[in-house]
Amino acid sequence: MRYPDFPVLITQPMMPLIQQGIESQFPFVRLNEQADRAGFLAKEGARFKGLVTGQMAASDETLFRALPNLKIVSSFGVGYDLVDAKAAKARGIVVTNTPDVLTDEVADLALGLLIAIVRRLPQADRHVRQGLWLKGNFPLTDTLRGKTMGILGLGRIGKAIAQRAEAFGLKLAYHGRSQQADVPYPFFASLVEMAKAVDILMIIAPGGPSTRGIVDRAVMEALGPQGTLINVARGSLVDEPVMVEMLQSGALGAAGLDVFEDEPRVPEALFGLENVVLLPHVGSASVHTRNLMGQLVVDNVIALAEGRAPISPVPETPWPA
Repeated sequence: MRYPDFPVLITQPMMPLIQQGIESQFPFVRLNEQADRAGFLAKEGARFKGLVTGQMAASDETLFRALPNLKIVSSFGVGYDLVDAKAAKARGIVVTNTPDVLTDEVADLALGLLIAIVRRLPQADRHVRQGLWLKGNFPLTDTLRGKTMGILGLGRIGKAIAQRAEAFGLKLAYHGRSQQADVPYPFFASLVEMAKAVDILMIIAPGGPSTRGIVDRAVMEALGPQGTLINVARGSLVDEPVMVEMLQSGALGAAGLDVFEDEPRVPEALFGLENVVLLPHVGSASVHTRNLMGQLVVDNVIALAEGRAPISPVPETPWPA
């Protein structure tokens, strides 16, 4: 064991690469396997210096109080909305995530999802499999030609999506917290106004309280019955019941969804709709990319255990503090 003085608490089941990387090098405990979690934390919490977590378990002030010697929260995924980064900062805890290594994979998936919904690829596949081609050609579909896409959240992944969209000939616009000086696309301070101006709304902004429900009825009404909504960010950004209602009525044209409000529970009303494509949150889910993400989770813990700077601290907990 390389780091016997840096015990790590694992909050949830993790991919084998992470489990093996942590368990072979650190003293560890799996918190999710403790029958009396509160009792265990009260008795043993003070010995842990590292916390490994993901999108199934909250890491908040209550947990941090039970881990008074915690140094790092190493979170799997680029989104870390279940980690209270502000509370971590107040306690001198660094929070890390796994950005960059998944940028291209998510951007690829976003464009694939867009093409799938616009060109109706799942329906065309079904047309062949069900023998319907023998009875007639598949109906003509919509196109990306002449379309404008508005990107909600022009960060690293948003820019990678924009690069790919330009190659497809799409015109682009974006909405975010502020205008970016080095970006050539039109900026909209109002999300509603951008939705009015575009044909496709691509959602790739961070989750969390500040963006919850940001794509509301007004935004979707502005996008309209000819509009297409693509969400590869977090389900919490969209008012899901309103979206379902508008897709059913035709007030919103179509949606390609990789994320949902209460995963893995998806509104059953979506299952019968022909104007949606549904994916089970697979934006970064290739073997190649998930292995890179998992290794970064492990490497961040190793870096701190060795007294080095963590590789990917989140903005709220910069290094050095």
